[in-house]
Amino acid sequence: MNQTSRPLMILVAGPYRSGTGDDPAKLHANVTAMNETALTLFRAGHLPVTGEALALPLLETAGSSGPGDALYDEIFHPVAERLLARCDAVLRIGGPSEGADRMVAQARSQGAAIYTALDEIPAAHR
Repeated sequence: MNQTSRPLMILVAGPYRSGTGDDPAKLHANVTAMNETALTLFRAGHLPVTGEALALPLLETAGSSGPGDALYDEIFHPVAERLLARCDAVLRIGGPSEGADRMVAQARSQGAAIYTALDEIPAAHR
C-alpha cells in the first residue's frame, strides 16, 4: 500500500445474501469476509465500516424474523446508504451482489473513491 495523508472512512461492501439461499452459515461467512477485510484496512490506519455491523443489531432489536422480511427491507440497505453518505470511499469485495453494487453506484454519485482491491488503497499516516 502507498501512503495517504489521513485515515479514510471506508465502507466495505460485499455480498450478504447473494448466493446464500439465506443459509445462516453462508450469511455468517459473508459477514466474516467483510470483517476480515475491515481488519486489514484498520491495520493500514483507516476506519473501516460495514453496513452489517450497524444493521444486524438493529434488525435483531426490532424483532426481524430474518432476511427479506418487512423489517429487513426497512432497515438493512437504508443503514448502509446512510453510512456511506459519510464515508470517503467504498471497497467492493466478493462476488455478485445487487446491494454492494448499489453502494458502489452511490459512492460514485457522491464523489467518493471506489476501490476493488486492498492493494489499491494507500496506507494512512498514523
